[in-house]
Amino acid sequence: MGDIYFTSDTHFCHKKPFLYEPRGFSSVEEMNEAIVERWNSVVPKGWGAIVYHLGDICLSDTEAAIPYIKRLNGEILWVRGNHDSDNRIRRIIEECNNINLISPDKDFSWAYMLKDGKRRFYLSHYPTYVNNTNDKPIYCLCGHSHIQDRWADWNSGCYHVEMDAHDCYPISFDQIKAEIQIRKIGEIK
Repeated sequence: MGDIYFTSDTHFCHKKPFLYEPRGFSSVEEMNEAIVERWNSVVPKGWGAIVYHLGDICLSDTEAAIPYIKRLNGEILWVRGNHDSDNRIRRIIEECNNINLISPDKDFSWAYMLKDGKRRFYLSHYPTYVNNTNDKPIYCLCGHSHIQDRWADWNSGCYHVEMDAHDCYPISFDQIKAEIQIRKIGEIK
């Protein structure tokens, strides 16, 4: 696989202090700019990189969020989150040529299974219990919870990719697999 990254819960233009203050920002504008800067510092320009965005790309003002989304590097494949309404999705996809739903059928864009060798990664906005077997381990990459502990649900097989758990940076697939290896959960080759 090429350059692959994960994130969720960017919440561009979400003007509530309970969201941007725990992330270390004094305003939503400061958070928006920092997310774009941090994202683009790790995701290469162009179509060589894929970013799986696991929901809640923006909240409140979709029109104000669109210019931020357009500035993000890579090809973004979007899994729906609880704040991703049909109208919001339609509007963002109309305006931003760097983002698409994970499935062209919006009813099937709530989750996705990504295979990597013998491992499978269940991509969902919501933390989801997964069945881990020795021969084909399954891990859930998720967001939604706005927690800083990426391992909070590890006993259920979940790894949190949301902005809050990664200092507002997307995380690479290689780094996720390395962290799983360190945790000695499953065999990562």
